[in-house]
Amino acid sequence: MANKSFKSILVAVFSLLALAFSPALKAQENHEEGHAATEEKLDPAKIIMDHIKDAHEFHFFTAGHFHATIPLPVILYSPTKGVSVFSSARFGHEGNEEYNGYKLQEGTIVATDGSQVYDFSLTKNVVQMLIALTILVLLLTGIAKKYKNGLGVTSAPKGWQNAIEPVITFVRDDVAKANLGHKWQKYLPYLLTVFFFILINNLFGLIPGSANVTGNTAFTIVLGLISAIVILASTNGHFWGHIFWPPGVPFLVKLILIPVELLGVFIKPAALIIRLFANMVAGHIIILSFVSLIFIFGAMSKVAGWGFSPISILFTVFIYFIEILVAFIQAFIFTNLTAVFISQAFEGGHHD
Repeated sequence: MANKSFKSILVAVFSLLALAFSPALKAQENHEEGHAATEEKLDPAKIIMDHIKDAHEFHFFTAGHFHATIPLPVILYSPTKGVSVFSSARFGHEGNEEYNGYKLQEGTIVATDGSQVYDFSLTKNVVQMLIALTILVLLLTGIAKKYKNGLGVTSAPKGWQNAIEPVITFVRDDVAKANLGHKWQKYLPYLLTVFFFILINNLFGLIPGSANVTGNTAFTIVLGLISAIVILASTNGHFWGHIFWPPGVPFLVKLILIPVELLGVFIKPAALIIRLFANMVAGHIIILSFVSLIFIFGAMSKVAGWGFSPISILFTVFIYFIEILVAFIQAFIFTNLTAVFISQAFEGGHHD
C-alpha cells in the first residue's frame, strides 16, 4: 500500500493528500499471532525505483481503498501457450495475482511453469512515447500547413505557430548554423526532431503518474545509436585519417593517441546517452526523496510528519520548477552536442 500511495504525491499538492491518507500505510492484522495491526515499514529506495522504472499500468493516486489507475494491454507469446492478450488489471492491484499461467515478478512478466516468454506489451513508457510522437507529428505538421498556406509568411504567426517559431529559429541559428556551417540545412530536420521529441517527453515525465521516458536507458540508448549512425554517416577520409594516423605528433605518441581517438568514436554517443538519462532521473529522485521525508518523519511522530510537511513541500515545488527548466536544457544539450559531433565528423583539413 505504501508503494502505491507514495506515487500519488509527486508534487506539493499531493504531498498533503498522501499525509492525510497515511493510515493506509498500516499493515493488516496478523491473524496467526493475534497481534494488532502494525505500521508497514517504509522503504524509500524501493518506492523511488518503482516509480522510475517501467510498469504495465499508469498509477495516479490512492485514496483509501480506491486506486486511480489505467491498466495497459499485455501482449505475450510463449512457445507452449501461443499468443496471449489481456489487461494488466488481471494481475491485481498489487501485481501479485496469477492469470492464464503468467505472473508479475519484480515488474517482469514470467510464466509460472518456467517456460520462455516473449513480452510485446504496451507498457507506460511505450504508450507515453507513442502519445508524445503523435503530439509531435500533429503539432509540427499543423504548423507547417499554416506556413504553406501563407500564414506566418505574409502575416504574423498565430497560436502554437507563434510559440514554436522562436524555438525553431533558435535551433536553426544557434545550433545548426553555428556548428554545421553551410551544411546546416541538411541536418536541421533531424536536429529539430530530436529536440522536440526529447522536450515533449521531458515535459510529460513531470506530470504526476506519468512515465519518465527520458529517464529510461532503453530510450536514451536508441537516441544515442541513431545519433551515432548520423555522425558516422557524415565522416570523411580526413576524419578517419586523424584517428588512425594523427598528424604532427611523434610516432610513440601516435601509438597512444590512436586507441584514444578510436575510443572517442564510441564515447561521444555514450556521453549523449548517459547525460540525458542521468539528468532526467536525478530530478525525479530528488523530488521523491523530499516527499519521502514526510513519511520518514511521520513514522517517528505524527507531529514531526506534519511539522516537516511545509519544508518538504517548499523544496519539492522548487525542484519541480527547476526540472521544468532542466527539461528544456537537456533537450538543447543533446541536440547541440549532436550537431557538434556531426561537425567534427565532416570537418576538413586546417587549410579549409
